[in-house]
Amino acid sequence: MTNEQRKQIELLRHEGNGYATIAKVIGLSKDSIKAFCRTHNLAGVKAKSNARINLDQSFCLCCGKQIQQLSGRKKIKFCSAPCRQKWWNLHPDQVNRKAIYSFTCEHCGRLFTAYGNDKRKYCCHSCYIAFRFRGGEPHD
Repeated sequence: MTNEQRKQIELLRHEGNGYATIAKVIGLSKDSIKAFCRTHNLAGVKAKSNARINLDQSFCLCCGKQIQQLSGRKKIKFCSAPCRQKWWNLHPDQVNRKAIYSFTCEHCGRLFTAYGNDKRKYCCHSCYIAFRFRGGEPHD
């Protein structure tokens, strides 16, 4: 559980939402929400029946603030650019990188991959310098 999720649980609990509703919004199990609430003195208050969250509503993945979605537009995940940057910097493993290209270095002949650049010729800067100025030996 991240710090952002903890803040979001506290916020949603203070608004009167139940464990199951919070679990659906955040994406954790109901038991983990219940355990967190009990250890942080957020338990014991019954959820208000009129305080149910519409699960079609969106919340910022970083800070948990409610996001207003515009119909006919792409669904947004973050409330602001700083939140988007912070979340992606904390979750680099979730980046779906599709633009990975494979090459053979023109200088040393080694196979290498590059992300986002389909025109690479050299595996490293030293191979570029060696090939460009014809003075270097290929590395192993």
